[in-house]
Amino acid sequence: MLGRGSLTALVLNSVVGSGVFVLPGTIAGILGWQAMGAWSAAAVAIGVMIACFAEVASRFNGAGGAYLYTQAAFGPFVGIQMAWLTYFARCLSAAAQANLFTTALAEFYPWAATRTGQVSLTTLFIGTLAAINIRGTGAGAQTSNAFAIIKIASLAVFAAAGLGFLASGYSTMHTNPTDPTLHGWLSTFLLLVFAYGGFEGALIPLAEAKDPRRDAPRALLTSFGLVIVLYLGVQLAVLVMVQDAAHAPRPLALAARHMVGAPGAVAMTLLVVASVYGWMASNMLNMPRLTAALAHDGVLPRVLGTLHPRFRTPWASIVLFAVVSWSLALTAGLLQNVSLAAVARLFPYAGVCLTLVVMRRREARGESLGGAESARFVIPAGEVMGVLGVVFALVIAAQMNARELVSMLVLVTAATLHWAGSRGRAAGAAAA
Repeated sequence: MLGRGSLTALVLNSVVGSGVFVLPGTIAGILGWQAMGAWSAAAVAIGVMIACFAEVASRFNGAGGAYLYTQAAFGPFVGIQMAWLTYFARCLSAAAQANLFTTALAEFYPWAATRTGQVSLTTLFIGTLAAINIRGTGAGAQTSNAFAIIKIASLAVFAAAGLGFLASGYSTMHTNPTDPTLHGWLSTFLLLVFAYGGFEGALIPLAEAKDPRRDAPRALLTSFGLVIVLYLGVQLAVLVMVQDAAHAPRPLALAARHMVGAPGAVAMTLLVVASVYGWMASNMLNMPRLTAALAHDGVLPRVLGTLHPRFRTPWASIVLFAVVSWSLALTAGLLQNVSLAAVARLFPYAGVCLTLVVMRRREARGESLGGAESARFVIPAGEVMGVLGVVFALVIAAQMNARELVSMLVLVTAATLHWAGSRGRAAGAAAA
């Protein structure tokens, strides 16, 4: 069972992945020193959504995350849409982590950059974690906890070193920002959703938590507070140490090289490997629980909800997530996956924010909550926060490009066909 500490580590690992190692350079190149303001403003917007998630999660004990919450509020059609969007976003994110994993290893082993190396290392990377999680939730949680401690502590040291250099008067950052306008800010927000997002994945396996209605809100808020401080510190270190961050493919490694020489770059590269491995460890733990929950509800084939006879884990769902992530890692690019994953996340975020409003109004009228219970964690001005969360999500999602819009339309269409098919099968079974 997942205790509060393991759940907090799960949230941290679900959020802190490839984004913190890639985006500080990109954001610095677009906004310059205004990047600190962009990270802070994005934290406020995402923080509103996380607060809504915290209250809604405190109403449920089951697995499924946004799928479970929105289905209770709006019915199976919306629930299936949220499930597809969440799963798609997490698979894209997993693919990005795997790509970053092989890219980091190429620093030491050029063979990792070859096609053979990419296929071999991606298979080993994802396959090992799949095997760990098939053997049991406890093993997966322990792996997640260990990597959370390693990467959070290391990034904190890096951020503190950057602050120390700034305090001493050292700074190399003088490149002019490329677009410090409102357009530039809004374009970075979509990327920052990827950096701050991912927390929703940690809510999916709550059926395996000891006290989900109490522990989930605390894990979300504690982790997010730590992430904000960490991200601001890392961005500051890059601004201080890297002269042309926009053109640095590995800005943190370059900053560490300026700090302590080649050993710093090596250490940061190893941290990248540990971080993406930890992210995958947490997501290999939580994402298969979504398909297992859908199978349990009769929405997906029952085999995906089948438990391993010995380890009692949803082995078929774990294998499915591993295979889909492996396929995307070998066919999609890192930046494309990052942007598209951010867009896909925003719609479940908006759905859960709206769920908060619906649940509160139903409860006030004494109506059925669709399987939910009274909230054990209540946020101030909850309905206002819910509406703000929806507005923030839609404004940021409006920055998507044509490719991303087409992808979303295709995904929604596929989810709609899935809903129609599952509804037809249910009607046929009832008639028989």
